Amino acid sequence: MISNFRFAVVSDLHLALSHTIWNHPSRFHLVEVSIPAFESVLEHLTQLNLDFLLLPGDLTQHGEPENHAWLQERLAQLPFPSYVVPGNHDVPVVKANEQSIAVSDFPHYYRKFGYEDTDQLYYTCQLLPGVRLIGLNSNCFDDQGQQVGRLDTQQLRWLEEVLAGAADDFVLVMVHHNVVEHLPNQSRHPMANRYMLGNAPELLQILKRYGVRLVFTGHLHIQDVADSDGVYDITTGSLVSYPHPYRILEFHQDNYGNQWLQILSYRVTSVPDFPNLQQTSKKWMGDRSFSFLVKFLTLPPLNLPMSQATELAPSLREFWADMANGDAVFDYPNFPPELRRYFEKYGAIAPSGSPSFIDNNTTLLL
Repeated sequence: MISNFRFAVVSDLHLALSHTIWNHPSRFHLVEVSIPAFESVLEHLTQLNLDFLLLPGDLTQHGEPENHAWLQERLAQLPFPSYVVPGNHDVPVVKANEQSIAVSDFPHYYRKFGYEDTDQLYYTCQLLPGVRLIGLNSNCFDDQGQQVGRLDTQQLRWLEEVLAGAADDFVLVMVHHNVVEHLPNQSRHPMANRYMLGNAPELLQILKRYGVRLVFTGHLHIQDVADSDGVYDITTGSLVSYPHPYRILEFHQDNYGNQWLQILSYRVTSVPDFPNLQQTSKKWMGDRSFSFLVKFLTLPPLNLPMSQATELAPSLREFWADMANGDAVFDYPNFPPELRRYFEKYGAIAPSGSPSFIDNNTTLLL
């Protein structure tokens, strides 16, 4: 029988020491708060009796060696073990350049945080008796050196071997890219598909075959819980984007073998220089939303003319902030009926048509 355990998930830290921050007028990431926000989270987590901490990628803003070094030193000071996987921002290039580490360098920074074998970008480890973590790398590079989100064939074979040998363990999987769709038709949407794992169906087939129920992802910067035939993809929003969330989760099993996972979500509300972080951050996101929204409205499947898109975009100023916050319900009564129905699908609505608020605080029966 597995003992009950408690852990935390903090995702998409985008850590940036002050001298590594560079500005762009449309930058959504409020990286100025990355380190103080993370310190605020750690202050809370160290007061708890945590068994471990999961960090599902985008640990740094642009893969800078000094930011990776800062993080591994900070994690080493914590009273509980931490485990990481790389995000697209952590390993943006195959070979090191003047800004970023090489993709093969990543495990060497995090030997104490999952990567005992520094020759590969994925790993497995025993978290607790009967509880196993599998950390996957979803960052590949094509023949042109462009980064793509998928698991290579060698990693999939390795995963099957690990799962076949871990039949008696309760398995948690952590990977940066989303495995289950969190947005309508996410895998086919021209803007959202890059957040999906390119071969997610193949991975899901393996996970279902071996009874894996829990996957922890990041990348999309929203609070959302989605499932596919009993496989839950719990994605956690970014610590440097509204609403600056993190999660604390508790696994329970009773004497009859029933298992459930309680999920509680928290927000960083204030850091030095940003005393009203939630309000400031939501405005930051809204101020930078117009070009994003126009592109969203003019691309498939909506294909609105530019004139209509520019007219409607201001009404959607807080759309992505509300998505990121989780458990949103959307209704734009002044929109044309077809467009109104389209945006309703982005809300926290169950297949039955009723609201289903599970993105932030819920209990999943496993």
